[in-house]
Amino acid sequence: MTLREVKKILEADVIVGEDLLDMEINTAFGADLMSDVLAFAKSGSILLTGLTGNQVIRTADVLDIAVIILVRGKKLTPDAVKMADELKIPVLSTKYILFETAGRLYANGIRGCVEKVDIDNA
Repeated sequence: MTLREVKKILEADVIVGEDLLDMEINTAFGADLMSDVLAFAKSGSILLTGLTGNQVIRTADVLDIAVIILVRGKKLTPDAVKMADELKIPVLSTKYILFETAGRLYANGIRGCVEKVDIDNA
C-alpha cells in the first residue's frame, strides 16, 4: 500500500514528506513507549504514536522507520518537524485514536511487525 492510500484511509494531514507519498508500506507498529518501539518495531514500517517530540524522530531514524503517523490529532513540536524534514522521515497526523488507526490500516492490508511477544523473552 502507498503512503498516499494510508493518508486517505486515515483522513490524515501531511506534516512532513508531501513528496514521499508514493512510498510502499506493508507493516506497522503502534506504541507510545519508545523502549517498546526499539524492541519490536521493524525497519520500513509505519510507527503509530501519540508522542510529538524529538525522541520519536530519533527512534524512527535509528530503526529506519519509514513513516510516523501521529494519532489523536497530535502535531510535532517545531524542533521535531525540522528534524523529521532533515532526516526525510514523513510524518502524518490523524484525528483517529491509536486503536481505530491500527484497525483501519489492518482492515486495508497493513500487518503488524509482530503478532505477539514471547513472554519469557519480552
